[in-house]
Amino acid sequence: MNSFDPDALECLAAIVEEGGFERAAQRLAITQSAVSQRLRALEAQAGTVLIVRSRPLKATAAGQLLLKHTRILRLLRADLERDLKELAPSSLRGAREEERISIAINADSIASWALQALTALAQQGLPMEIITDDQDFTHEWLRQGQVLGCVTTLAQALRGCKVVPLGAMEYIAVATPALAQQRLGSLGLTAHNFRDIAFVAFNRKDDMQSEFVGKAFGLKRVTLNQLFVPSSEGQLRAVLAGWGASVVPRLLADELVAQGRLVNLAPHVTLPIQLYWHCWNLESEVLDALSAALAQSAAQFLVT
Repeated sequence: MNSFDPDALECLAAIVEEGGFERAAQRLAITQSAVSQRLRALEAQAGTVLIVRSRPLKATAAGQLLLKHTRILRLLRADLERDLKELAPSSLRGAREEERISIAINADSIASWALQALTALAQQGLPMEIITDDQDFTHEWLRQGQVLGCVTTLAQALRGCKVVPLGAMEYIAVATPALAQQRLGSLGLTAHNFRDIAFVAFNRKDDMQSEFVGKAFGLKRVTLNQLFVPSSEGQLRAVLAGWGASVVPRLLADELVAQGRLVNLAPHVTLPIQLYWHCWNLESEVLDALSAALAQSAAQFLVT
């Protein structure tokens, strides 16, 4: 099989990542007609359709394979650029927009410890794109070849990937003192009153709230009155505004509890969530640098 044109591969990636031909053309600084021509040429070479023209646009199974190949090429280019910068620092002016290195990280990690891990790499010019999802679902992005690595709760390595244990993020249940007193009284959260207070969850995938209550009181099934705020910082702001209680990372809540702005509703209960870093099993200085940075920061902030 002949080699695939890198520009055509990046065109396919741009269509999928940007969600359409027009935005792909803008990203690549070419006409929409040129985008269509590159895609048709790539489909002719592959011998199959690569894009399902639905809303939103989706890659076919063959398209997903070529997208994964494209991201491997990006990684190889990023490795090359790191090596060239060491030999001739003034020879490069930064990576192109379409050469971003994509990883998936859960929102709580982004809000608490992961960005610190990645700061040095960002300052060195690594063109990262962080995709956020629930920690129980980030590995699906890696499984589908849409990212090079992910922080997830999955312990078993995915096919073709390696895994590094990071440690546990501890979660506690918090609310404002006024709301806790009003809804729960002086007892705090109990097996008899947890339905009397609303819980602020990240989204409908988020089962952290019910998992915490189930563990705290030995309940197999927990039904909660929930509100949804799809941001870790937003959840805390909602709790501080009196929307309800929430189960949040101790890393984000401890200072607010110490200040008296929040109270720990179940001081003797902590929910530890084990996190793992998965990435493609490739020889790559970029992947090694990402893995080392995340593991180092995790060792500082997470519980082993």
